[in-house]
Amino acid sequence: MGPHPAVAAIRLAVRRVLHDILNDHHAFADRPASGEQSPHERPPSPLVLVACSGGADSMALASALAFEAPKLGIRAGGVTVDHGLQAGSDLRAEEVVLRLRELGLDPVESTAVTVGREGGPEAAARDARYAALDAAAERQGAAAVLLGHTRDDQAETVLLGLARGSGIRSLSGMAAVSGGPGAARRYRRPFLALDRQTARKACMVQSLPVWDDPHNTDPAYTRSRLRHEGLPALEKALGKGVVEALARTAQLSRDDADALDTWARQAEASVRDAAGLLECAKLYALPPAVRRRILRQAAIEAGAPAGSLFARHIEEVDRLITGWRGQGAINLPGKVVAQRQGGRLVIRQG
Repeated sequence: MGPHPAVAAIRLAVRRVLHDILNDHHAFADRPASGEQSPHERPPSPLVLVACSGGADSMALASALAFEAPKLGIRAGGVTVDHGLQAGSDLRAEEVVLRLRELGLDPVESTAVTVGREGGPEAAARDARYAALDAAAERQGAAAVLLGHTRDDQAETVLLGLARGSGIRSLSGMAAVSGGPGAARRYRRPFLALDRQTARKACMVQSLPVWDDPHNTDPAYTRSRLRHEGLPALEKALGKGVVEALARTAQLSRDDADALDTWARQAEASVRDAAGLLECAKLYALPPAVRRRILRQAAIEAGAPAGSLFARHIEEVDRLITGWRGQGAINLPGKVVAQRQGGRLVIRQG
């Protein structure tokens, strides 16, 4: 008798991702060696870490990784991040470490972070968490870090992006593969096609203990309100299938956004003069979606934090090109200033 359907589904999702990681690892290992390594010497098997909070999604992911990785010759480890936002969080992190080791994962570590305030509590906690995961991956030499985001998380992310009015990139949600510093494909999200209930069922039938974060039901947090009030209201008004439709929207939006990003990168050189300054007339001739991407990237390169740079900021800068009436400089996050000077758009630290 085979495993429960929920267990089979999560294992299949993880197996597919591990095959992709192996392919990436072998492609890297097949590059011409620059050191003393013998061409006949096999590269060490890759290490894959699971980021685990102790919740149902990440525990289901950890169990599937522990089951599938050895069959593919992959080393499997784990890391849990203690955000220090709740009493006893350090003890809970220790419990998660023990659970991961009981699953057979090694190495396993807990790392504590200090959560700042920039961008609000949820964004600050996310930034601190990813910084800790990046550091752990570098420290352990991990080929990849698995994250337990589900289709439900993806739907919430799309709605949050829609509410911010931040454009098609926000509607594209989370990528199945994304990068960290110096690692373009570090983060993998095997569960984006699976719902949250599948992960919870997988934990239940395997008798895996899970921890339910009280922040997930705290109405003080935007995502919590969306999860427990917003999405149920949408499903009541529009019928079942809203989550699946939002997840499809994310993928379609990502495809479109990727294409426009590529177009913008290719067009950028053609709108700069010999000194590297942006020429307003040439920018004006571009489609708005391409032009605004170039403006956003220029602002980021000048020092504007990407997470604080919203669509309204770029629209203001865009008006220096499309609605020029002699207006003054535009102040952007990160003390960056954009102004029009003699037919050129200058974006720099103020």
